[in-house]
Amino acid sequence: MRLFTGIVFCSLVMGVTSENWYSFFKEAVQGVGDLGRAYWNVLTSRHQNSNRYFYAQGNYDAAQRGPGGVWAAKLISSTRVYLQRFLDYYLFGNSNTVLEDSKSNEKAEEWGRSGKDPDRFRPDGMPKNY
Repeated sequence: MRLFTGIVFCSLVMGVTSENWYSFFKEAVQGVGDLGRAYWNVLTSRHQNSNRYFYAQGNYDAAQRGPGGVWAAKLISSTRVYLQRFLDYYLFGNSNTVLEDSKSNEKAEEWGRSGKDPDRFRPDGMPKNY
C-alpha cells in the first residue's frame, strides 16, 4: 500500500509542472467524472462492441480538461487495465482473446488521451444520444 501511495504521489508531483495546484486538482476531479460517465455508458449501453468508443470518449473528454485530466485518465486507465488483466488471468487463464481485447481497449484509451477524434471507434448503428 505504501508503494502504491508513493507512486501516486510522485506521479502527481511530476504531473504538476507550471499549473497551480488548485486548477490541477479541479481538472483531475473533472477528468474522473468524465471517465466515470464513460464507464457508466459502457455498463448501460446495450450496443455491442461499444466499449472501445466509450473508453476513447472518456479519455478524450478528460484530456480536454488539461494536465490534471490527462493525469487522472492515465492513472485510472492504467489501474483498470491492471485489474482487468489480473482478474482475467485468474478467471479465464492465459487467454489470447482476452489479451487482444485488452490491448485494443488500451489503444482506444491512448487515442482519446492524445486528443484525436474518438468517433473512429464508434460502432455502426449506435444511437445518437451517446
